[in-house]
Amino acid sequence: MGRVEGKVAFITGAARGQGRSHAVRLAEEGADIIAVDICAQLDTVPYPMATPEDLAQTVKEVEALDRRIVALPADVRDAAALREAVERGVAELGRLDIVCANAGICTIQAWDEVTPAAWQDTLDTNLTGVWNSMVVAIPHLIAAGGGSIIATSSTAGIKGLPFLAPYVAAKHGVVGIARSLANELAKHHIRVNTVHPTGVDTPMVSGLGGLETLLGRDPNLGPIFMNTLPVEIVDPRDISNAVLFLASDEARYVTGLEFTVDAGNTIR
Repeated sequence: MGRVEGKVAFITGAARGQGRSHAVRLAEEGADIIAVDICAQLDTVPYPMATPEDLAQTVKEVEALDRRIVALPADVRDAAALREAVERGVAELGRLDIVCANAGICTIQAWDEVTPAAWQDTLDTNLTGVWNSMVVAIPHLIAAGGGSIIATSSTAGIKGLPFLAPYVAAKHGVVGIARSLANELAKHHIRVNTVHPTGVDTPMVSGLGGLETLLGRDPNLGPIFMNTLPVEIVDPRDISNAVLFLASDEARYVTGLEFTVDAGNTIR
């Protein structure tokens, strides 16, 4: 049997990148999937965001593993749309056991170049979106007798990465939400943890630009971004393996954890 055999996972930002990787990895280990993604472009985001075709590819890859998947376009900023997606998924798949609050966006700019729109979109997606994802899912986890919530934070949720102020604010906030809910939900046998990757080889990371120029203004800041291990970037599957562990019964007594998969970035 797989490590999450018979369980159902709700994953946001599932059309590509880490979200798709999580869906596939959990499906490999026996889970059925409820997958959502905005599948639209935000004006403040400088790289192309996921498309309906990307979400369809996630469906194809999960179904190729002989697992069931309910995939719907939904914006994590819209709690009503998320609630509808989860309810449709649970109605079809029968239960909910795992939540991967993964959807996120990122922009790079100096503090005095952060626009009000960029600040608001980042906080609304990366922080409020995580909160919404948890809130709409928790009643179903309680009904199932417990479960695991895994929120995607970042090394930026642990240290003050420069030129990423809105992202850093949101990712620190995610840790606070997780710690608070880990205490509140423990009586329901619901565990809440955060995962903190270094740079991951995804379309979001590859589409970002401008950091080298900004670091050129203050080279003293460059080492903040360096990993201890001799790698510049990790694979999405590296993060998915951590998510799988936290979702599985192997982590049955793990809650409130900041799980770094950062090649040693945060110990420098």
